[in-house]
Amino acid sequence: MLHENFVYVGVVLSFLGALSYLIDILKGKAKPNKVTWFVWALAPLIAFWATVQQGVGVQSLFTFMVGFNPLLIFIASFVNKKAYWKITKLDLTCGALAILGLFLWQITDIPNLAIFFGILADGIAAIPTVIKSYREPETENPNVFLGSGIAALITLLTIKVWNFEQYAFPAYIFGICALIYVLIKFKLGKRT
Repeated sequence: MLHENFVYVGVVLSFLGALSYLIDILKGKAKPNKVTWFVWALAPLIAFWATVQQGVGVQSLFTFMVGFNPLLIFIASFVNKKAYWKITKLDLTCGALAILGLFLWQITDIPNLAIFFGILADGIAAIPTVIKSYREPETENPNVFLGSGIAALITLLTIKVWNFEQYAFPAYIFGICALIYVLIKFKLGKRT
């Protein structure tokens, strides 16, 4: 088990990965899906507030960064004219789930419900990027997913009490980042 201060190392790695992606956006290399990155900002920020309410501690900082970095990418995507901006039924579903999570958390005062809906919305929002990473890996930058994946793993290794509010979001982020990183880095869709 790592000391909880290692979360700060993870946060820096996550930010460096996002910075790499931001640079690629500004160069016109990366073409983020604006709706996906918006939901990827919204859902973790909802989960962050829920983890704070649950008294999670320094590990909450990871969940914050998982929302903050996509917020920066969403904002930067407006500079890149090639960024994707289509609102589909899937996008509306993701946004509705994130808002539903926030609403249910407020009326039930069950922060784990907000964490669950945040993960669910984030996972659904990941589907278009997973597909795009498979089909068009050159439009993505693997470093943002590598940085966040490593940060998630570090956060998991600092957990002392294994309960839902402690491990759920970092475990989910580790899994989804590993999947997308492998799809982009090894161009699996181009090989099949």
